[in-house]
Amino acid sequence: MTKPPAPDEQGSSTRPYLIRALHDWCTDNGFTAYLAVYVSAGVQVPMEYVKNNEIVLNVGFEATSGLQLGNEFIEFKARFGGVSREIVVPVDHVVAIYARENGQGMAFPVPAGPASAGARPIPSEPARAGLRLARSAGDEDEAASPAHTPAAAAGTDEPPPEPPAPAGGGRPALKRVK
Repeated sequence: MTKPPAPDEQGSSTRPYLIRALHDWCTDNGFTAYLAVYVSAGVQVPMEYVKNNEIVLNVGFEATSGLQLGNEFIEFKARFGGVSREIVVPVDHVVAIYARENGQGMAFPVPAGPASAGARPIPSEPARAGLRLARSAGDEDEAASPAHTPAAAAGTDEPPPEPPAPAGGGRPALKRVK
């Protein structure tokens, strides 16, 4: 009988590799890659766009400058309301990556407690209400939007239009990529 590997024998996390692979897939197919990020003390994003400890970022090449999808952090510059901002997201805070155009992508577990680097919720913010993915129309030179739901957004300072209701009346959902 084979014994399970010790924790240090399991290797590094697969999350950064999957994020890079799905970002490449989106790029190769002409889709816009979005990241849903759980925001806590270790995440550097414009806090005015965070809702329920979550932000959705457009990480397409048209919306970012200097994008680095590393094993520990995702770093880039993006424009929010016309102002360039430095974004730093620990990879373990990415809760989903998906294509804006069709919702296909992958979801990941929310960081587990304070043991995870900087996974402490932001003080005075309500508990995470759950992953809500939305799609919007427009240019992609903005990385986030203060729309009604977290949504990577349009190239204007106006909030994007409400996303169309999906067939069947439910919320948009991620689809498995096989």
